[in-house]
Amino acid sequence: MSSDHQDQPTDLQENFTLRMRGLGTRTVLYQQHVATSLGLYNNDFLSIDILHEKGPITAGELSKLTGLATGSVTALIDRLEKNGFVRRQNDPNDRRKVIIVPLYENKEEVSTTYLPLHTAMVKLASSYTIEELELITQFLGKASTVLEEQIHHLSSKTSSKSSS
Repeated sequence: MSSDHQDQPTDLQENFTLRMRGLGTRTVLYQQHVATSLGLYNNDFLSIDILHEKGPITAGELSKLTGLATGSVTALIDRLEKNGFVRRQNDPNDRRKVIIVPLYENKEEVSTTYLPLHTAMVKLASSYTIEELELITQFLGKASTVLEEQIHHLSSKTSSKSSS
């Protein structure tokens, strides 16, 4: 029987959080290697991945999601546009805004770079039952939400320190 509140985490829960942290570290390292192999800065590549996940967004939204200053995001978008990873599009609802549209999947070098990981993950996924995959997928969604909340919490603390 599970409990929402326990005084002390169990050894299994501690091992679980340790493995999640390790997975996060390996994910960051993998992304750094992918960025390098594509000739990109890590922040540029992270922005491409954010755009891939979120879809077209404004530069202001990208600034919030990355934690980069708006001037840095403008330079980042310039680099990505120059290299064919994004394009700017006027916002049909607000002529003052520009929407950043990812062209991620159109880049053969990106899909080629990710293909071995995709193949290995599909193979890993095939070792689980449908029910297990549904549970794992549900967990990953919830874990992503927890991480987004923690990112927001940390960025709130950082911005309140800088305004003090």
